Amino acid sequence: MLQRCKEAHLVLNWEKCHFMVKEGIVLGHKVSSAGLEVDNAKINVISKLPPPTNIKGVRSFLRHASFYRHFIKDFSKIARPITKLLEKDTPFEFDDECQKAFELLKEKLTCAPVIVSPNWNLPFEIMCDASDFAVGAVLGQKDGKNFHPIYFASETLNPTQQKYTITEKELMAVVFAFDKFRSYLILSKTIFYTDHSPLRNLFKKQDAKPRLIRWILLLQEFDIEIKDRKGTENAAADHLSRIENDESSDDSKVDDNFLGETLIEINTKDEPWFVEFANYLVGDIIPKGMTYQKKNKFFSDLKHYFWEEPYLFKVCSNGMIRRCIFGPETRTILDQCHHRPTGGHYGPNITAKKVLDSGFYWPTIIKEAYTLVRLCEACQNIGNISKSNEMPLNNIQVCKIFDIWGIDFMGPFPKSYKYEYILVTIDYISKWAEAQALPTNDARVVITFLKKLFCHFGMPKALISNRGTHFWNKIMERTMKRYGVNHHFSTSYHPQTSGQVENTNRVLKRILEKTVKDNPAI
Repeated sequence: MLQRCKEAHLVLNWEKCHFMVKEGIVLGHKVSSAGLEVDNAKINVISKLPPPTNIKGVRSFLRHASFYRHFIKDFSKIARPITKLLEKDTPFEFDDECQKAFELLKEKLTCAPVIVSPNWNLPFEIMCDASDFAVGAVLGQKDGKNFHPIYFASETLNPTQQKYTITEKELMAVVFAFDKFRSYLILSKTIFYTDHSPLRNLFKKQDAKPRLIRWILLLQEFDIEIKDRKGTENAAADHLSRIENDESSDDSKVDDNFLGETLIEINTKDEPWFVEFANYLVGDIIPKGMTYQKKNKFFSDLKHYFWEEPYLFKVCSNGMIRRCIFGPETRTILDQCHHRPTGGHYGPNITAKKVLDSGFYWPTIIKEAYTLVRLCEACQNIGNISKSNEMPLNNIQVCKIFDIWGIDFMGPFPKSYKYEYILVTIDYISKWAEAQALPTNDARVVITFLKKLFCHFGMPKALISNRGTHFWNKIMERTMKRYGVNHHFSTSYHPQTSGQVENTNRVLKRILEKTVKDNPAI
């Protein structure tokens, strides 16, 4: 075998090559000539478990042991000396018979048939709990209806952690469990059972304490499914969390920091614009390859930023502190400040001001706000037409007096003696205006009016109107062709083409407003 490795130019790592060994550890189990044994590291908590000293301790241990009673043959017979202590009016005397039963149950709990090796095709399950002074966790897998444990773990809390709230302790137990069992849980589906229901909502809450948010962020790399479990059904984890450790030392304390949790440097493909400031404030990392001038500018700008985990903030010129934003979150904030009911579809400058007033900052706010408004369909449909979007003007040449007339309708107005509309015409040279009140605004009344106009002032060369259906129809086309009048239409969306008529309309409206006031029947 070694000769074939040499021919294939394969190099062996001698530190990992062990020959003629008497035993080896595979998936947490010792394999030797004696058979299959469980690794002591996985059962250390149970194997060193001291005997209970009171009735409460007896109940806690029996609840834990009975959770695996279907794996332990004659469980009731073995535990009988201990269960007698729970009978009414029985004095608590943990004698040699109880000690023997206690040691036998511990041995049964930690033997190979109960502690199984992991099956990577099944999801892992975690049960954990926290008490006033310790946290406990059990890692296992369910094969059918039976839960097989893989790992027992328990640690004590330091004096500061013992002052945490119940929710903080429960979440710390989760952090401890995922850190302890990390090598099993990474890239695997994990079902997490808890008897503290607020934890489920805590993962969705955005305004929790910074400590809780940090712990939740640490758990984001795992595929977790949270399920509720009654406290009475969480016996194993509950018992482990209430084990008092008399040999307390720094090594036995819960460390709520994952390995590699400390932010050393931000280095991703899509780097945020503030990556250099964050790297320096968190890890004292100075950007590489900076010139003397750039380094001076960097430290000059740095005095306006400060890091408060897990966000970077900037103190702006007006003294307001704003959180630094990057990536898709900027578009979400802009949409909220522009499209939502409180946004109001304002222009880019006011939209950008709303973002700044909300306490957010990134360098390209104004530029992105202009792009957003330009692409907003509602703003473009309702807003004014700019010069660049106007239709080209039609070329209209005026020659002599009464050669070209402009015509337009006003109304509808409130009815006055059955009249609702006013038809207005004006000569483009002399500014002579004619107006007539009409009951309708169809093509028939327009032609009748024009015939009287032509008889009075003669045939014009051109007539200018807008593109309303009362002017742009086949009847008008035939009439204008019969009288030899060129019919011109104003440019679409450009009422300035018929400016003479529009001015006359404005004067008539002003006169009517002042004359009629509140009585339209005049």
